[in-house]
Amino acid sequence: MSDTTYGFDTLQIHAGARPDPATGSRQTPIYQTTAYVFRDADHAAALFNLQEVGFIYSRLTNPTVAVLQERIATLEGGVGAVCCSSGHAAQIMALFPLMGPGKNIVASTRLYGGTVTQFSHTIKRFGWECKFVDFDDLDAVKDAIDDNTRAVFGEAIANPGGYIMDVRAIADIADAAEIPLIIDNTTATPFLVRPIEHGATLVVHSTTKYLTGNGTVTGGCVVDSGKFDWSANDKFPSLSQPEPAYHGLKFHETFGNLAFTFHGIAIGLRDLGMTMNPQAAHYTLMGTETLSLRMERHVENAKKIAEWLEKDDRIEKVTYAGLKSSPYYDRVAKVCPKGAGALFTVSVKGGYDACVKLVNALEIFSHVANLGDARSLVIHSASTTHRQLSPEQQEAAGAGQNVVRLSIGTEDADDLIADLDQALSKASA
Repeated sequence: MSDTTYGFDTLQIHAGARPDPATGSRQTPIYQTTAYVFRDADHAAALFNLQEVGFIYSRLTNPTVAVLQERIATLEGGVGAVCCSSGHAAQIMALFPLMGPGKNIVASTRLYGGTVTQFSHTIKRFGWECKFVDFDDLDAVKDAIDDNTRAVFGEAIANPGGYIMDVRAIADIADAAEIPLIIDNTTATPFLVRPIEHGATLVVHSTTKYLTGNGTVTGGCVVDSGKFDWSANDKFPSLSQPEPAYHGLKFHETFGNLAFTFHGIAIGLRDLGMTMNPQAAHYTLMGTETLSLRMERHVENAKKIAEWLEKDDRIEKVTYAGLKSSPYYDRVAKVCPKGAGALFTVSVKGGYDACVKLVNALEIFSHVANLGDARSLVIHSASTTHRQLSPEQQEAAGAGQNVVRLSIGTEDADDLIADLDQALSKASA
């Protein structure tokens, strides 16, 4: 596309995509291939030396995946992106160039349960640590950062409660400490929140969710803002110091604002191997084409349903930030003026047993461990996605025993309300 500034609705369809030069195919083909023929020996050597950009092997780069990377980076306002096999893979890919044994990250307590588990246990095997802090307490965030902290991590709209993070306030703290802010934008999508505009350094996605929007494939993505100075100090040697595997090449010196992106491909995908397959990229590309249309309907439905639930005597609490009663309501206009998303939790009177009855009685809502589908979804987080956490961690994450998580889809809102009504009647009988 030309240098013309296009709107979101145009970019979600066209960014990164061009008619196939071989066939003229308008839709991006699925390049189902392992490897690519080099023009000659010099061409191969230039690619392997990172002297020329091109396709080598599909663990590293693939034309279908490359289109998706460019599209997501464009929608997020970044300079580049690296797609990978899942949202969890994207988190490790984002941290990998930053961390080292004995280093730590500061993360929000309001995170997806699987992320809490990954940060609490799995990353310790790399010698990394995580400090969990309430990101509404800015002083606590500042105090948690020490000389070994290499990143701050949070979710723009947190899963499961739909809590909205003050991205700019946390970004200012990270900037003062000269460390990057990583924002998981899965629940919000770039249609509702563009974290880079609020000061984020890196943005991660589980593309499995809203970006694909149809519950067909898993995937992840790391978007690079291109705005961080990796050579400002000695905290990030992977990006600022000579890389032995490339004869002493310095990624930041050589690639400038694309240093993180090139490192993610040349080192991250090369050695970690968490590659997105071209079929998954194809499905996600098709999903992005309707992202804004879907998100508008998701938000419209979520607001209507949350307002109905809040007035129901069988419900103790609704966490939707789009409600005036929410402590995060004032942040909607500041952080996500197009809407507070479509994910929130409901505290059901009757506790654990009532939640189980509710989930079992729903007919339109699907009981699955996913979110961001065009279909409405429900899950009891404490017994599933947040099961590995302690009761204290569950409460901090907004996933207590009496809580169910709703991911509101794009169906008829009145039909969804009727389904919830009949299920609540059975749950409270």
